[in-house]
Amino acid sequence: MNLQATSLPAPLTVCVYCGSRPGQDPAHVALAREVGHWIGAHGAQLVYGGGHHGLMGAVADAALAAGARVIGVIPEALVEMEAAHQGCSELHVVANMHQRKQLMADRADVFLALPGGIGTFEELFEVWTWRQLGYHDKPIGLLNAGGYYDGLLAFLGSSVQAGFMGQWQMELLRVGETASELLPALLAAARPDMPDRLEQI
Repeated sequence: MNLQATSLPAPLTVCVYCGSRPGQDPAHVALAREVGHWIGAHGAQLVYGGGHHGLMGAVADAALAAGARVIGVIPEALVEMEAAHQGCSELHVVANMHQRKQLMADRADVFLALPGGIGTFEELFEVWTWRQLGYHDKPIGLLNAGGYYDGLLAFLGSSVQAGFMGQWQMELLRVGETASELLPALLAAARPDMPDRLEQI
């Protein structure tokens, strides 16, 4: 009798952009932990900026605690500043921010932005720009928990009205208010042929 080996699909990798600070609202840290736990509980893995502080550390710690593989990518200049997370399953120390962002993007199946500052904004806008230029076709999500990004979304809407953006560009960005709503949608879009088990866990 011939037995054919069946190979399981590789775990989906969620690239998370978020603050290296915790922010003033404890809900932001709780959100990061929820995202990390969700990633681990649903058999996905995390790639992120490799830091141990702020929301970055919270999402990584929660993912690790939930059994996820965590890939950190951090530039040499930020190893001390952002306190590189030595508990990562893989920790890549690279030369600069360009290499950091490229490696994170290469390893990702989906992108998700949590609350953060200018670094988070820059990462989100770059990967969004790459998507609209056709450099990749990976889903991009913005987690607008607690209305953190309401002002940004209003401004982006005004850019569409002013004719500097098209509505189709806005539609490349999936916006959700909860991790349990947005993450399954992103992963389903990344691998539509994957059996639907996201809601079973």
